[in-house]
Amino acid sequence: MSSLAQKKIARLKRKVRVRTKISGTPVCPRLNVFKSARHIYAQIIDDVRGVTIVAASTVMNEVKSGLKFTGNLDAATKVGAAIAVMARAKGIEKVVFDRSGFLYHGRIKALADAARGNGLSF
Repeated sequence: MSSLAQKKIARLKRKVRVRTKISGTPVCPRLNVFKSARHIYAQIIDDVRGVTIVAASTVMNEVKSGLKFTGNLDAATKVGAAIAVMARAKGIEKVVFDRSGFLYHGRIKALADAARGNGLSF
């Protein structure tokens, strides 16, 4: 097996391990994060009803404007700020953070810090 496949399997194992412990409720929904090489995505999910309440990503024109590249720390910070502003507009102030098996550093940490800085509490 290639090194890339082993990394993906390890991330998926971490994802399953984390998801068995956390779940989003209507009072405290789940902030899910996914990153690829070119983009970063965040969504707030109510697992009880099975609906996405708010979503933001570097694919959106509002977030993408003014960015030179969409796969770096600046883009993650902008997505974190955008998701927090949208969540606060919907009346969501508290969330549980789901990093989807990604290690908590770099872009994942930048997104989380930006969301916290704009009013979300984890």
